[in-house]
Amino acid sequence: MKHTISALVKNKTGVLAESSAAFQDNKINITSISCGETENMDVSRMVICAEGSREEITKVTEQLKAMDFVIQLDDLARKEFVDRELVLIKVEVNKDTMSQIMQIFEVFRADVVGMGQKTITVELSGDQERVEGLIKILQPFGIKSLCRTGMIALKRGDE
Repeated sequence: MKHTISALVKNKTGVLAESSAAFQDNKINITSISCGETENMDVSRMVICAEGSREEITKVTEQLKAMDFVIQLDDLARKEFVDRELVLIKVEVNKDTMSQIMQIFEVFRADVVGMGQKTITVELSGDQERVEGLIKILQPFGIKSLCRTGMIALKRGDE
């Protein structure tokens, strides 16, 4: 089962490493991890996506909650949340495929951020399904390079 864990943590050295080590110790694979400062420069929000049973995730989140740098922790899999991911994709183009690829970018509302003689680079921000959809549809054209940020997420509503 996929889980999205959001943690407010103290912005200090070693927090990301210690947090990911807790998942490693419990043999849980992290599929995505993002971390950055919040509106308060002393606090960062870490969003970890991992696959594991409810029991495995509960065990690791209890470990994380006990760490002195964790301010707040939520398993967003149990809540409504908004998520986004950024992807940069460099895809092969030629005179025969250019218009088709540009139409795909338009449908996905992706922005061209770079062009070469044989490639075009695009950026897309959206939920994971949208990002996965663009990647899947561009694969037959020849993806030369790809970079994803990993998911970021916030709870919906006033919480």
